[in-house]
Amino acid sequence: MKRLSEEKTKIFFEKLSKYIGPNIKLLIDRPDGTYCFREKKNRVYYVSERILKLAENIKQDYLISVGTCFGKFTKTNKFILHITALNYLAPYAQYKIWVKPSSEQQFLYGNHIPKSGMGRITENTPQYQGVIVYSMSDLPLGFGVAAKSTMECKTADPLVTVCFHQADIGEYVRSESTLL
Repeated sequence: MKRLSEEKTKIFFEKLSKYIGPNIKLLIDRPDGTYCFREKKNRVYYVSERILKLAENIKQDYLISVGTCFGKFTKTNKFILHITALNYLAPYAQYKIWVKPSSEQQFLYGNHIPKSGMGRITENTPQYQGVIVYSMSDLPLGFGVAAKSTMECKTADPLVTVCFHQADIGEYVRSESTLL
């Protein structure tokens, strides 16, 4: 596992800051130790430095991964955030959208969120800002991008899309069905 290059670090942190803003520092310096990001085969992993030192004793050919996969870099050097990062990013989210129970299933099937399915939205959410999507019972469901700002949502038509789907916890179930 290698350190991210300067260019990839910049791209990766820009993507993270889209969802959690300046709270990236809180991911690295945690009360339970220092964590870091490492890359293997274009995938970025979030791992404790203590675990990373133990993993150095394993030959690289035998090491598949260490830590939690946060996402991957594409061939065009863009970063795609994976749903496995949700539990780490949700507590630090700056902007959130809550989905009504009637629209949760549609979001988990990979659909965008219409205004009629939105329960609440964080105040002053700008348009095209990364958001964490929650159920009304505060369970993180996935990632999205705000299609409308908070002010535009108030006056929007009920059928207008207010959040573009990026990733959701239903991906586990959908991807498992393709593996069988």
